[in-house]
Amino acid sequence: MASVLIPVLYVFIVFGSLLVFSYFYRRRNAHKVYEPYFPQHHERDVYFSLMQMSDPPAPESLLKAALVRRAMTDVTRIIRLREDKPALQNLLQKGSIGDDLWNSLLAAEKEMEAEILEVAAEANAYVEGWGSVIFQTATEMMHNEKMRALVEQLPSIRAEAELKYGKAALPKLNVEPAPAVSVVPVAPATPQLATSVPSTPSTPARPETPSSAKSSNGLAPPSAGAESGTFSDSDRSVSTPSSPRSPSKSSSSKKSKKRK
Repeated sequence: MASVLIPVLYVFIVFGSLLVFSYFYRRRNAHKVYEPYFPQHHERDVYFSLMQMSDPPAPESLLKAALVRRAMTDVTRIIRLREDKPALQNLLQKGSIGDDLWNSLLAAEKEMEAEILEVAAEANAYVEGWGSVIFQTATEMMHNEKMRALVEQLPSIRAEAELKYGKAALPKLNVEPAPAVSVVPVAPATPQLATSVPSTPSTPARPETPSSAKSSNGLAPPSAGAESGTFSDSDRSVSTPSSPRSPSKSSSSKKSKKRK
């Protein structure tokens, strides 16, 4: 009987001591204040200060701008928490860091969750539905500011590089100029109007008879003018009738007699 009670009593003592230790340890940690993982939220304090202004009250546009600035700081802290948490977890497992740093990171996570809900509620109070897109807007503005800061730092970075490594001359490229090409202006072609000329029917040519040939009755062949169908001036004057407008010679002679 005594052999059974000793192990049971040993188990009760061990577990009881562990429970008492854990109770006092949790009670001590509950009242312990960890060092904040992030510095003081300056943008949140500015927003609350603007909200408390009453004489004169802050304009709504200024309050919205302060709220966006507050959301930008929250986005920056969320990104940092996502990047630091896996690394700190690995270091905690290896024993490289203490529990204080890990607990401060967990407290910062809980604080950021409450901050996100509060910012979304404030945004919806100004414009309905703005709370769902305010963090997206804040992320774009944050990236824009980073790019602007990088562009502004380029001259100083270049000067430091020149002082450290020396100013290297850029290679010169010998580019030959292209030969000049003379361009002759060409006048625009004027369209020619096609004139329709009535075509005269061509008379078929008669076969020529040799001059040495003679007819059987000993008469000479007709002249070339008769063959070609040409007429003399006297023939033309006889053949062409007088126009009705030109008076004849007989009518003109009669009028002259009457006048006399």
